[in-house]
Amino acid sequence: MIQIEHISKKYGDLTALDDVSFTMQKGEILGLLGVNGAGKSTLMKILSSITAPDKGSISFFGADLLSCSPDIKRQTGYLSEDNPLYDDMYVKEYLNYVAGIYKTDKNRIGLLIEQTGLKKEYRKKISELSKGNRQRVGIAQALINDPVFLILDEATSGLDPNQRESLNNLFMELSKEKIILFSTHILQEAKDICSGFVLLDKGKVVANHKIEEIDSIEDLFHTLTNENNS
Repeated sequence: MIQIEHISKKYGDLTALDDVSFTMQKGEILGLLGVNGAGKSTLMKILSSITAPDKGSISFFGADLLSCSPDIKRQTGYLSEDNPLYDDMYVKEYLNYVAGIYKTDKNRIGLLIEQTGLKKEYRKKISELSKGNRQRVGIAQALINDPVFLILDEATSGLDPNQRESLNNLFMELSKEKIILFSTHILQEAKDICSGFVLLDKGKVVANHKIEEIDSIEDLFHTLTNENNS
């Protein structure tokens, strides 16, 4: 279990996160929802140890995530919204490079290429890829170390419906043994694959529900709209 307790973060006079608390359990995909600027990416950067909060604590299966322990970092995979990649590298070359950083068994690369739908692309340079296939490479690198905690910031951005469906099926299968935090603007996607969701607005948690509490995508939309405007 991962427990986020009273996390706050400011950038100058801007409050990015304000007393954020919730928990995540192994075996679930938790949707992180909110408009641009709500604080989602800041929270994901804190959870991936890229930046530190001003206040609060995070318990990672009983350990202090904010200690930036290398062991905890090795158990976390992260795909950021901007998905930075080395354009001059070939896909398989890049994944080998990332595996080397994590000191991970490079035999996983073939499996990840197949799982993420890159079998026709892995010999290409990253600069030659479509946006959707760049996203696939980003997802593959986030999985290279077989993380317990997987953080996905707009992971299916740029994918067509069939590509999105295949990757969402992969995420649901992976979630059986992982905790997945999944940021998306697509409400139907949240309804289809998430077990629950947290809604951020102006850095605050304004809703935290199980998906089974929502009967339809229309109810989810109205819930988020009402909470956002309250």
